[in-house]
Amino acid sequence: MYIQKVMPNRDDVRVILSASDDYMYSLYPPETNNLESEESLMKDNVHLVGAFVRGALAGIGAVKMMDDDGQYGEIKRMFVLDNYRGLGISRQIMDALHQYLKHNGISMARLETGVNQPESIGLYQTIGYRVCEPYGQYQAHPLSIFMELDLNSLDG
Repeated sequence: MYIQKVMPNRDDVRVILSASDDYMYSLYPPETNNLESEESLMKDNVHLVGAFVRGALAGIGAVKMMDDDGQYGEIKRMFVLDNYRGLGISRQIMDALHQYLKHNGISMARLETGVNQPESIGLYQTIGYRVCEPYGQYQAHPLSIFMELDLNSLDG
């Protein structure tokens, strides 16, 4: 497996974005989903990576550089296709995004996830993320969980 920067307008990335959309809309009402569009993932402040297994794109994740509530990177669009789950791909994508932030002088990573995603919440907690108050432009919502990680607390 390897991880590399990808563009959101690739066909294989679009397949994963669509699968992610379908999954999120099966869990939450559309108005509560904070999904980045393909167009927004093309912006200069976004770094999108893909995880490839035997040459096939298995999952994606992005970090959006933000400065609306201090400087931080917001983790977005983390998704691994069903047939690749359980292989540690999400953790490796997260590590690549954290390394990108650290390389760019950003020491805080934040994310918003939903209460109906215990696997995601568990992953983030094992990495070291802690629940926090809403940040940036977000407002508290009963379906949302906000988390953050001080990247200086990570080994390496």
